[in-house]
Amino acid sequence: MSGGLGPDGSEGFARSGELTERAEPTAEAPSVHAARVLLQALAALGLREVVLAPGSRSAPLAYAVAEAARRDDRRDPGAPALDVHVRIDERDAGFLALGLARGAALTGRPRPVAVVTTSGTAVANLHPAVLEAHHAGLPLLLLTADRPHELRGTGANQTTEQVGLLEPVRLTVDVPAPVGRPGEDRDLRHLAARVVATATGSRTQAPGPVHVNLAYRDPLVPAGLPWPEPGPDGLTEVLRRGATASVDGAGAGPGAGPGPRGGAPAVAPLVERGAAPRGIADGVPTVVVAGDGAGAVARQVAEANGWPLLAEPSSGARGGPCAVPVYRLLLAEPALGGAVRRVVVLGRPTLSRPVQALLGRPDVESLVVAPAGADWVDAPRAATQVATEVPPALLSGTGAAGPAERAWLAAWRDAGAAAARAVAATPLPDDAAVSGPTVARVVAASCADGDVLVVGSSNPVRDLDLVADWAEPPLVVANRGLAGIDGTVSTAAGVALALDRPVRAYVGDLTFLHDVGGLLVGPLEREPDLQVVVANDDGGSIFATLEHGEPERADVFERVFGTPHGADLGALCAGYGVAHERVTDPDALAAALGRPVRGRSVVEVAVDRSGRRAHAAAVGAAVAAAVRAVVSGP
Repeated sequence: MSGGLGPDGSEGFARSGELTERAEPTAEAPSVHAARVLLQALAALGLREVVLAPGSRSAPLAYAVAEAARRDDRRDPGAPALDVHVRIDERDAGFLALGLARGAALTGRPRPVAVVTTSGTAVANLHPAVLEAHHAGLPLLLLTADRPHELRGTGANQTTEQVGLLEPVRLTVDVPAPVGRPGEDRDLRHLAARVVATATGSRTQAPGPVHVNLAYRDPLVPAGLPWPEPGPDGLTEVLRRGATASVDGAGAGPGAGPGPRGGAPAVAPLVERGAAPRGIADGVPTVVVAGDGAGAVARQVAEANGWPLLAEPSSGARGGPCAVPVYRLLLAEPALGGAVRRVVVLGRPTLSRPVQALLGRPDVESLVVAPAGADWVDAPRAATQVATEVPPALLSGTGAAGPAERAWLAAWRDAGAAAARAVAATPLPDDAAVSGPTVARVVAASCADGDVLVVGSSNPVRDLDLVADWAEPPLVVANRGLAGIDGTVSTAAGVALALDRPVRAYVGDLTFLHDVGGLLVGPLEREPDLQVVVANDDGGSIFATLEHGEPERADVFERVFGTPHGADLGALCAGYGVAHERVTDPDALAAALGRPVRGRSVVEVAVDRSGRRAHAAAVGAAVAAAVRAVVSGP
């Protein structure tokens, strides 16, 4: 949050004793007029929500946004109707907007969400959310105010090189300060059409953040005159790819579904190099890997062909008869993971090293389905083929699920069930009451089909991946674009506001502390129904399960990896006016999660991380023994 200065960079006050006469204005200042025209155009192109962080250089937009947020009977006839959220911290504002964009996408009606900031460091604080939006493909409009060009490079206060500051974005536009010249309104509307089309991926099918850097000169405040009439001049409608397809579906673009029967020729499944396409039910041991955002189509592919489904919690596909629990530990079994020879990959798989090792094996073919963007997911750099859509034959299951496929799926399902029992039966370290997987199991059990769960990075999402075994999963959301811990509380709040329904978030203590400001909702703002479950083990226990937690590194581990903090979460919640409850056993946690989610609340679960590495090893050993017994038979 930043203050404002005069056009020369000095304080903008009149000299003591100076009197001035002011005539009644006949037109709004160019900055105010331009802000109103831009907001009109963005609303006409689908903008419905704006997140605003306060500041002075952004005042033309702030006044316009405030007008747009008024009730119908108080709003100027020329002002669009917008839902506005105010946050004092720009990083929280960015992640709240990201959560709103995620929520809109979950409804099946994706739309851009705008963030308004002032100049200087305010812009830089958007960068974590921008990075996540870039990798997750979420349409954010970053409307950052700036000093006019004549003040840049002069040392004027709060002036820096904002152009390029938020890379990588889909587009950066540096808009000169308006002067009221003829054609300026048309140019702003055309600019709005361009940035919305880019952010939503109308032409590219690669939605993402767009940075609109808006220079404004004084005066920055409205003179009280009516808004201009909305105009169509320059307001280009950019049709989404596939929008002009005929009724029977011909011409539908990638991602539009399997296409018409008898329409465009089917895309061949995996093809041997130099050979004709082969059939699907060929007995080749195949699995479907569903990463973040894969969608229900991944489950459809698995079930149509009788293939095991290895689905991350936020894939949108974890459920049904083909979903295999504890799959990442089954990949070490030679008769299961070792026998895989083909993988169909959908979404963005990032959780598991064993999955990445599988995708990188030279004896495994992989078909990566990447419907949008120039890039595709292939961290091991070993994909056999990349398709923009799921081959229709994989969706219909033509000739699939023969005896070999049925036996293959049964082996995985039996092993997964045995592994899940082994995980649940493994004693906790040192007779601890609660472990990370314990929290995840209670959270998973508390979520019914149709509930919404936002899960944090690090251990929570991996613990959930280990223990969740839903017949029909809840709606699970996670920031897996970059898998950071930034802004998770704010993201969850945005999802709750966008969906207008209760949301539960499940995070670790460091993730919570990193975005505790996301709990702050001013008394004039709409409050989300959000319950945050915090697994508090006083530090970063995920590192204990990695190479950094090996005993020979114990002399440096606790300070630079474990990072204990000793924070009083209850006191923090009290400072934000948020209800807080601390529990120490699974039954108390289940009781807390059984109550309706209303308003903001935090449930803190005390977890001992001292035995995390040993417990993970014990779980691995128990699963291996249980799976070997199933695979080898009596």
